[in-house]
Parts: sequence; structure tokens; C-alpha cells
Amino acid sequence: MNLDIAIILMILAILIPMYEAWQDDDFWQKMLAYSSISGKTAITILMISVIRDDWMIGVVGVIILTVGNAGYMLLAHVLKRINQYD
Repeated sequence: MNLDIAIILMILAILIPMYEAWQDDDFWQKMLAYSSISGKTAITILMISVIRDDWMIGVVGVIILTVGNAGYMLLAHVLKRINQYD
């Protein structure tokens, strides 16, 4: 029962940056919110994989955690370079 409450709390924690991204018009704030969502989702996937004792789901969570944020950093760098030339 306590694990169900933990998962529900983690999902609620994911909704906080979604609300922030929806509310704010600044592009960089939206990227930070989406990065936060990515990290929290990966941690939630890792927790579910431990609960279910399914390590294949855990591998997917680790890949999302490591590669997902790298994609956001690459996109931020590209956008920064584009704005320098404008």
C-alpha cells in the first residue's frame, strides 16, 4: 500500500513542471520544465522496475535518464548558437 502512495506522489510531482510549462511563455523555462519531467519520469520508471523486479524496464529508465537529458542539452546549445547569429 505504501508503494502505491509513493507512485501516486511521484506522478503528482511530475505534474508540477507540466503546469509550469503550460503557464509560462518563456522558451527556456519550458525547456527546463520538460527536462525536469524527463528526469522524474525516468526515476518513476526505475522505481516501478524495482517494485515489479523487472530489470528490462529499469534499463529503459536508465537510458531515458542518461540520453534524454543529453538531447535537451544539445537542443539548448543549438538554439543558443542560432540566437547568437541573429
